[in-house]
Amino acid sequence: MVSEKYNEAAKNLIKAIDIAIDVVRQYPPKGYESNHIAQFISTYLDIKKSIVNPDPQYMKMSSLKYKEEDVFIYFQEASGETVNEFWKRIKESGLPYKRENKMAKILKRKKIRNDIEYDYVIDTIVPLQQEGVLSKEDVSLLEQMMAQYEQKIR
Repeated sequence: MVSEKYNEAAKNLIKAIDIAIDVVRQYPPKGYESNHIAQFISTYLDIKKSIVNPDPQYMKMSSLKYKEEDVFIYFQEASGETVNEFWKRIKESGLPYKRENKMAKILKRKKIRNDIEYDYVIDTIVPLQQEGVLSKEDVSLLEQMMAQYEQKIR
């Protein structure tokens, strides 16, 4: 028998998927063409289908966490109107999800720990600077951390 906790988490994740699809349709990310939008929506509908009709062995919280990661990865790492609208609607819907500020954690720690964080910094440093999220000092510190990480992995 499936737990009430699982049912509630699945219901919330399905709502988040519906919001994601709606937002991408209404506010397509910059540079997305119709085929990109169609692929995005198809992927999210596949995730939703796997939540609505899971195989019995996947009807557990640990499996749902993987799906949650798949749903939120774009909205945690990207920026712009699409992402901002998504998080606004998540909050308005009262869903239990929060945007994780990975960059703030990296800056506070003053160290890039792994390839995932390094790639994240590389991918987001320019847009976050352009949006005014990162100061010149932050960018300088991040550039130093990237150089240190590059030296470490060589």
